[in-house]
Amino acid sequence: MGADKRENMTMKKQDSVGSYVLSFRVVELFGSNALDTADFSYFGGADSLTEGRSPRRTVVECPTTADDGKSYPGPPQDPSDFLWLHTEEPHRSRRVAIMKAHPEVVKLMGYEPLTKWVVLGVVLLQLVTAYMLRDTHFLSPKFLVCAYVIGGTANHNLFLAIHEITHNLAFMNVKANKLLAIFANLPIGKYHIEHHKRLGEDGVDTDLPTHPELLCLNNVLGKVFFATFQILFYALRPGFVRSQTLTFWHFLNFVVQIVFDYFFIRAFGHRAFIYLLLSSFLAGSLHPTAGHFIAEHYLWDGLPQETYSYYGPLNLLAYNVGYHNEHHDFPSVAWTRLPKLKALAPEFYDTLPSHPSWPMVTVNFIRDKEVGIFARAKRREKGTPIDYSQMIPLKKTEVE
Repeated sequence: MGADKRENMTMKKQDSVGSYVLSFRVVELFGSNALDTADFSYFGGADSLTEGRSPRRTVVECPTTADDGKSYPGPPQDPSDFLWLHTEEPHRSRRVAIMKAHPEVVKLMGYEPLTKWVVLGVVLLQLVTAYMLRDTHFLSPKFLVCAYVIGGTANHNLFLAIHEITHNLAFMNVKANKLLAIFANLPIGKYHIEHHKRLGEDGVDTDLPTHPELLCLNNVLGKVFFATFQILFYALRPGFVRSQTLTFWHFLNFVVQIVFDYFFIRAFGHRAFIYLLLSSFLAGSLHPTAGHFIAEHYLWDGLPQETYSYYGPLNLLAYNVGYHNEHHDFPSVAWTRLPKLKALAPEFYDTLPSHPSWPMVTVNFIRDKEVGIFARAKRREKGTPIDYSQMIPLKKTEVE
């Protein structure tokens, strides 16, 4: 094939930057005739990577040539399965690189004394609000608005307080952290530590949706159901995926909660107790702060990036959990110092795509066909042999 003909053929493939790079790479790897025989369905089903795509959802603070923050770095994901990776999770290697470039990062590590006072204040706020609503009907507008605005926000703050305490960042003493977790009313310790150490590992990381969830909820109505009842998925999924061994702390928490609930209902009535229950449900449902559940680790915009940050104002209500890349890189840095970590290493964080809004993450998750239950990166559990027969190679039929 002559040089002019090859050039014309390549230009025909140049519908977008992505497809041009793809065509060039095929020629480079398999020869000039490869464009005649390459099956582009392996790359998303179309020659163009942008045709028919949804608007880009993530932003880049400091765009680079690799990602300008506007175009799509890759094709949409196959919605019939998760994205299976055979690489290590990205946070360990970035942590090593940051510690090498900025050894002073160790000064940011350690517990935060302020946490216990915030927890105390939020718990008291919830108890006082429940008391004030003890004679209000639980279907009245006043009750429902208070449960959503005050209760949902407060209980979500307590969810994330437990997240912080799980990393032993409220006290120097481990037992003191566990007691504060019981006081804040949601012990999630062991599961969350495995989520950090073995991010994306199938059968270990219980933050990952299961295959039955993929089969049943992979449409708009399914995603609405998932987003509405997220808190129940997080509560029940671990029991089906990776059950915990019960410990003294589980037993103590159970006894404390049963005793507290009994005396609380005796003192304030069932309506006050319904307020606390409804607050917990709404905190993990269609609530602005609950957007972080989806924002943190779902895949967006054709990117293989596994963790996303959010730097907006809702972090003030959420222990800066939006600084999620920073948190996964350095789990020993308390919430008050995560912005300092980002400022210390801008060359590592400012070029990463992030989410501009938590509420819009939930909206886009529901309505965007390119995102769904399938949009998670998974790895086989360590020690699981790889079945190479399931890996689809680039078609090279008749390539000379």
